[in-house]
Amino acid sequence: MGQPVREYLLTLCVTVAVTYLLTGPVRKFAIAAGAMPEIRARDVHREPTPRLGGIAMFGGLCAGLLVADHLQNLNGVFELSNEPRALLSGAALIWLVGVLDDKFEIDALIKLGAQMIAAGVMVIQGLTILWIPVPGVGTVALTQWQGNLLTVALVVITINAVNFVDGLDGLAAGTVCIAACAFFLYAYRIWFGYGIEAAAPATLFAAILMGMCLGFLPHNMHPARIFMGDSGSMLIGLVLAASAISITGQVDPDTMALFAGGERNATHAMLPVFIPLLLPLTIIAIPMADLFLAIVRRTWKGQSPFAADRGHLHHRLLELGHSHSRAVLIMYFWSGLIAFGAVAYSVHSASMWIVLAIAGLSALGLVLLLLPRFTPRAPRWAERLVPPRYRHAERAAEAALQEATGTEPLPARPIKAGVSGVNGATAVGPRSRFPDRRKAETSR
Repeated sequence: MGQPVREYLLTLCVTVAVTYLLTGPVRKFAIAAGAMPEIRARDVHREPTPRLGGIAMFGGLCAGLLVADHLQNLNGVFELSNEPRALLSGAALIWLVGVLDDKFEIDALIKLGAQMIAAGVMVIQGLTILWIPVPGVGTVALTQWQGNLLTVALVVITINAVNFVDGLDGLAAGTVCIAACAFFLYAYRIWFGYGIEAAAPATLFAAILMGMCLGFLPHNMHPARIFMGDSGSMLIGLVLAASAISITGQVDPDTMALFAGGERNATHAMLPVFIPLLLPLTIIAIPMADLFLAIVRRTWKGQSPFAADRGHLHHRLLELGHSHSRAVLIMYFWSGLIAFGAVAYSVHSASMWIVLAIAGLSALGLVLLLLPRFTPRAPRWAERLVPPRYRHAERAAEAALQEATGTEPLPARPIKAGVSGVNGATAVGPRSRFPDRRKAETSR
């Protein structure tokens, strides 16, 4: 089988184009259908925004699979494996449930049951985990029931993890796109580098998932014109889970161990055996951490694990003082660091430079994360020489107002004795320093 880089690129471009072009009409349809729910207390946006973006993403998925089925190299994935059909069946079911939820707000338990059914549909058609590598034991073959239960659990957890992280404009689509890109590099290396054709379906799923997210992101970046809704978040979560299940449960770890080489020590030789199990977990590490913390937080408060709140990781970034865009970029940074760091370590596990680079980037990420807590303030005599964000609040507001109006700042009014700093209607801020213009107005 030849190197299908061009075919993957063509599949990716078609998926991006179809998703992007469908999103505009889908937005108009969502507005006409009334899929614009009222703003809730936990929402970050301030204007009603249409949902149902998952319709365009599902169109991109279908287009990507259709194109791949007619390409010379990728056509073998459909001939030798039933996994693409299993993915499409489960995706169609979970997408339909998501569309109904975006319009009618389905109960959480009903959605959970639908997620299990969608996972079961994929299991019935052969997309399941057959074995798992266990440290100190080796490869352990699973019984049919064990593999089915583990597959359903992984699908449900991944879907809800992606759904939980979908709280800011462009966050879920960008995070999953980064994860899919890292997963594609790893799966493609196993397929073409090691010659293991069982990794071909996972490689195709990751490429199509990248296209779905990239095509939707231009419409979803802040300020978003449309949300993917549960129809989109559950869909991309299921595709990501299918990729992980395909490469974890279908690729024989003992086959990969043969390519580790005899010159490495035992630890490094066994690493490729466990990477298929560890990499899917590292790729969804950020959404999984958010899901776990949300369940613990809500259970600790005596609430239902499905009760919505404003305690997610992206909400905490906003509370720290980050802007909407910077909070999203920080989540992108950590997702990329964990996912690509795991891929790089799987390729050169003996290189200390990779470990040092990951540690250094992690330190940089912590600095960026806590930056609003340590924003320096310039002394008053130097405030005119630095950007407004480094000035004191009152001086920064004065400078911004002066720059916008092109006027010189007026001297502050003297405060009368016995008057407190909070003055009636100006309790939310300082009194205006503009002269009272009511005296100059003509009486009616």
